[in-house]
Amino acid sequence: MPRTEPGGPRKVFTVLEEMRIRSLGVIDDAVVELSPGFTAVTGETGAGKTMVVTSLGLLLGGRADAALVRIGAEKAVVEGRITMPSGTSAVVRAEEAGAELDDGALLISRTVSAEGRSRAHLGGRSVPVGLLAELADDLVAVHGQTDQQGLLKLSRQRQALDRYAGDAVAVPLAKYTEAYRRLRAVSVELDEITTRARERAQEADMLRYGLDEIAGVEPRAGEDVELAEEAERLGHAEALSSAATAAHAALAGNPEDPEGIDATTLVAGSQRALDAVRSYDPALAALADRIGEIGILLGDVAGELAGYADDLDADPLRLAAVEERRAALTALTRKYGENVAAVLAWAEQSASRLTELDGDDERIDELTAERDALRAELGGLAQALTDARADAAERFAAAVTAELASLAMPHARVSFDIRQTEAADGVEVGGRTVAYGPAGVDEVELLLAPHPGAPPRPIAKGASGGELSRVMLAVEVVFAGTDPVPTYLFDEVDAGVGGKAAVEIGRRLARLAKTAQVVVVTHLPQVAAFADRQLLVEKTNDGSVTRSGVKVLEGEDRVRELSRMLAGQEDSETARAHAEELLATARADG
Repeated sequence: MPRTEPGGPRKVFTVLEEMRIRSLGVIDDAVVELSPGFTAVTGETGAGKTMVVTSLGLLLGGRADAALVRIGAEKAVVEGRITMPSGTSAVVRAEEAGAELDDGALLISRTVSAEGRSRAHLGGRSVPVGLLAELADDLVAVHGQTDQQGLLKLSRQRQALDRYAGDAVAVPLAKYTEAYRRLRAVSVELDEITTRARERAQEADMLRYGLDEIAGVEPRAGEDVELAEEAERLGHAEALSSAATAAHAALAGNPEDPEGIDATTLVAGSQRALDAVRSYDPALAALADRIGEIGILLGDVAGELAGYADDLDADPLRLAAVEERRAALTALTRKYGENVAAVLAWAEQSASRLTELDGDDERIDELTAERDALRAELGGLAQALTDARADAAERFAAAVTAELASLAMPHARVSFDIRQTEAADGVEVGGRTVAYGPAGVDEVELLLAPHPGAPPRPIAKGASGGELSRVMLAVEVVFAGTDPVPTYLFDEVDAGVGGKAAVEIGRRLARLAKTAQVVVVTHLPQVAAFADRQLLVEKTNDGSVTRSGVKVLEGEDRVRELSRMLAGQEDSETARAHAEELLATARADG
């Protein structure tokens, strides 16, 4: 059922209600029913408890692996039902993708084939797997042994501090990141200009030579086409003149042959014959007019032919000059373009590029000034970022230290070492020149002093496996108060812990479950006893987990499982008494 606030109007919280797992690993077909509060998943080693974590990982967009598919099955299927209030970012994003809620619940399905192909469905709609991963950020925080190892990395420790600080760090970090990116871009351009100075000088010389060569010829747009036409005409001047003269004689007559018949005379005779009788028939008059038009046209053409023949230049010197000019243009087109238009385009582009290259010295000065200004700005922003982190580190360390006191580490102290590394090519911060990166100038390291008198040491060196588990849990509990998610899944983060510390971990998880859903895969009875619901995962004789293999433990069954976890003997009276005592302690604490 959806979780509600005690008293007052009903308010629905985001809750992962159940998962159905089919053909995944050792699980044949099983349903995992989860509690709105604290659910503990227990079972013998190898029973398939971690398949619960794997299944949830698939629902949240985790990487699909064909090896997860049960041997002999065609595919593995995981289905989940999450109840959430309308209007949350996850619901809005899901509805934008076409998903529909089922009575206030979002149904998620993930299928992995034996060949490794993966499909995802959200609210009845097929969606990209990446969308599930987007929703996961708002829904579930998953933590296991690998997450503990991740906390040992300095980058993860800085990210944890920044996450805790919230806007106090996020705002100056965003400004720093923007200035850092600009500085990188300016530095790259400056390096490119200075390191390639010789190549750029050679390029400029080549462009100048080409531009000077083109300027010496002074080509005009379309000149190559005009010269080609003129060369063709000059090369056939005699034939053209003869043809024009003969055509003129045919139209207008030959002075040397007064008796010859020409087209103009014949047309004129035809028109005179019709003019004599045109008044008798309008149709014939119209034909006479048309013949008159032909006569005018013949006269015009004959005149133009006479002019063409007179103007035709057959001077061999002009032909030589045209061919010489064409040779000069051909020399340019051979180097700079397929025709004069392309040569002129190359010249225009090259002149622009030459202006750019000739301005390198000025550009270097501009970039150098901008780089220095950005370095100074970056130093100021880095200082603000360091101050914000230092302030958040004190509060974060105090909160985690307080949590450790609740986890049977009453004398442990957590602190942060925020330091910088000097570098000659860095930025100036606080009178020192220090190395910088995309996240600032700070190296952030989480330190732990497990008991009084012990010097603070990096948690990678100063914490045992059990202590590291508790530090991890304490950090997550602190996050839950500042940047909460609806569901937390812990996969044996209690490894290496026992006794009183285990009881305190169970108690703290139960308190966390008052404000969020908590699912814990555990082998510790002290932790499982504090759960609102305990699920037992057990195999059948053939080594598989079936629908009956994941069951809710209540009453006597739960006492028997806790006894097994305590002593490996379900029927041991001593173990049963201890199990009942654990349950009584948990109920009293709740």
